[in-house]
Parts: sequence; structure tokens; C-alpha cells
Amino acid sequence: MKNSLIISTYNRPDALRVCLDSVFKQTVLPDEVLIGDDGSTAETARLIEELQKKAPFPILHVWHEDKGFRLAMMRNKCVARASGEYIIEIDGDVFLHPQFIADHLREAEKGIYVKGGRANLNKETTELICREGIARRLSCWSRSFESKPENAWHNRFIAHFLAPRYRKHHSAALGCNLSFFREDFIKINGYDEFFEGWGGEDIDLGNRLQRSGCRKRYLKFAGIVYHLWHEDKFMYNREKNFAYEAQQNECRTVRCNNGVDKYL
Repeated sequence: MKNSLIISTYNRPDALRVCLDSVFKQTVLPDEVLIGDDGSTAETARLIEELQKKAPFPILHVWHEDKGFRLAMMRNKCVARASGEYIIEIDGDVFLHPQFIADHLREAEKGIYVKGGRANLNKETTELICREGIARRLSCWSRSFESKPENAWHNRFIAHFLAPRYRKHHSAALGCNLSFFREDFIKINGYDEFFEGWGGEDIDLGNRLQRSGCRKRYLKFAGIVYHLWHEDKFMYNREKNFAYEAQQNECRTVRCNNGVDKYL
């Protein structure tokens, strides 16, 4: 089964360097990486060109013009370009536990999507890691976390037991730590591109996957991402997005109208 790792980014090359360093250190490497760039400047393009030369897998740079926060659109474009049967999504401001991809692939099954969580780093640790440009292994007992340090504890056996049982009816999806079969994504027409600005697009996707017949597995204590601290900058349209997400949920929408099909 070929897998494609999609990394979303916007004008944060220091964090993207750390993120890709953690991808290089995976116990199971991705078959390809697609960097979904929501309009970054040339500095990000130069970093990607540098890392393409030493990566042990293809890295594709998928870019579109900066016209505001268009994450749903960029993720659709990346899935359309991906050649893998199985898609794993993260954000470019996280870095990965060495078994992150292996954890996701272990739970992969058609008709299933996998949601993970994240451990949130504090500002001081984030600045240190970004200066070094190197991903670290962090213990859940470390003082490096601003919140959710328990999500940094790795135990594949407990994680596998909990996956179909934990929070079955909560937290539909989290786009910075998510995986699914490409055909399940295309069946619901991917992300709804109504969503611009922060929030709601991943919850809507998870809800529609479930209504299409997919079941969720929740990776607790596996599939770990460490979220690098940042200020919240892109919160415009928050109320509009979440009101629309609630409306679509009430209407029991499965296949969105404005989705991935236009890129296929």
C-alpha cells in the first residue's frame, strides 16, 4: 500500500524544517511527501528545494497564490496530486514521533479513518527547537509542554486497544493529525471549500466521512505529533465557519458541492 504524506504550511520555514527532519527519521518512511503551501514567499520554496536534494523520497511542492487562509482548498489540491492509496495529513508546525507513520498505517483499513491528537509545546521549547532545526524526542514528563503532555506518551499496544473504543462520539477529526484512504475521501468530494479562514473544515470532513459509512479510529498514545507554539493569527471567519459546519451537520450532508472533484 503506497502512502502519501501531506504537510500544510504557510510562511513558517523554520517550523517546516523541523517537521521534515522528523519525517526523515521515521521508522517507516512515506512513499512521497506533498507540501501544501497556502501562498508562502520564496524563502519556503528555497527550503523545499534544499531538502528535495537529500530526501529519501519524492517531495512535491504544491503552491497557490496567497489570497487568505485557504487550507481546505490546498488540502484538496494535494490529495488530487497524491499518488498514494493512503493519505496521511499533518500541519507544517508540528513534528512527529519516530513511529508516527507506522502507527497510522497499522490502523489503516478501508472504510476507516484515523484521528490523532497532539501535545502542545511551550514558547521557550519551540524557539529552541526551531533555532536548532532538529526534531527531538520529548518525554511526557518534560516541562516542555504548554498543554496535553499526556499525548506525548507512546504505547502501541494500549493505543491499538483504544483505537476503536476511545471517544467514539467526540472529536470528529483533526486535520493536523489525520489519515484515510484516498477513495473514501473522494467519495465525499473531500474538503468543502466553503471554509476559508480558521476552523471547521476538518470537523466537517470527519462528520461527512462518518455519514458516508466510514468509522473513526482514535490514536491515543500513538500517532504522536508535537505542536510548535505560535500565536493565533488566522481566526477570521471563525463564527461563519462553525455556523456553516453546524448547518451541514444538521442537514446530514455527505458529499459537498465545492470539493476535490474539480482538481481530479
